[in-house]
Amino acid sequence: MKYEVILYYNFSPIADPEIFCGDHKKELKRLGLKGRVYIGKEGINGTLGGTPEQIENYRQYLRKIEGFENTEFKTDQHDEIPFAKLICKVRDELVAIHMDGLNPQNGGNYLEPEEWRNVMENEDDFVIIDVRNNYESKVGHFEGAMTPDVDNFYDFPQWLDEAEKKIPKDKKVLMYCTGGIRCEKFSVLMKQKGWDDVNQLHGGILRYAKEEGGEHFKGKCFVFDDRLVVPVNKGDLQPIARCEITGKPADSYINCANMECNKLFVCSEEGAKIMDGCCSEECKQSEYKRPFDAENAFRPFRKWYNYFDDEFKERELQKE
Repeated sequence: MKYEVILYYNFSPIADPEIFCGDHKKELKRLGLKGRVYIGKEGINGTLGGTPEQIENYRQYLRKIEGFENTEFKTDQHDEIPFAKLICKVRDELVAIHMDGLNPQNGGNYLEPEEWRNVMENEDDFVIIDVRNNYESKVGHFEGAMTPDVDNFYDFPQWLDEAEKKIPKDKKVLMYCTGGIRCEKFSVLMKQKGWDDVNQLHGGILRYAKEEGGEHFKGKCFVFDDRLVVPVNKGDLQPIARCEITGKPADSYINCANMECNKLFVCSEEGAKIMDGCCSEECKQSEYKRPFDAENAFRPFRKWYNYFDDEFKERELQKE
């Protein structure tokens, strides 16, 4: 059985987020969905997993709420539900940039996936900015993109202040993120600071992967669920990152088995076995190290990789 995983957001004002969240959580539990949903005065941001029927019922439920009729969903399939539980809570910001006055209504121009690809292939006077954290861009990004070395989204305003002299104000700007929500805020910030030709990839990397086959994207896309990374360009599955233990090409992430460390790092199966799931020798010797299950630690990664590899081969065979 294939399960569905959805990613979505909608900047539609909510008068009372606490009441909205309470009602929403009851419905999510009734439907049996798992994942994370954040609700605030500015709208909703979520990612959920369930059966196709459960997901469709949720889509209908959300779209019946006034202001959320046009909510867009990025949908993927997976062999399992990549969430352990349901989280539905209120947040001050749907994505934390810690700046007031960034109204998405004043954001950049949307480029549909086809338009984005056309710019990349037929124009040359532009700059691409990856509006994600460093550990995300490390395992995958568009060709030629600027990949800011930031740990959190709220570090981007400072990065822009430092990068301002490197990006001419008359330059055409393309920006992208996983599903589009971070660009909604960052594009407003760039326009406020004087860039006029600001463009954001509508639907983000995930929609581009579906509609344009991930052309010009190198590596994988980091996602915030148990899968951790998913393929984008199925014709190019080669890792662009390297295992922090062996130095060999890899793009699978694990958390350090030392509970006091818990560092998220790129690690191959070989490296994980050598270090017993730890990021360093010091962590390997820690009394707080949890047991490392080498057989199952990479199971989600291995399953989707094999699935898409088979799908790609079948597609190539059909071409012949």
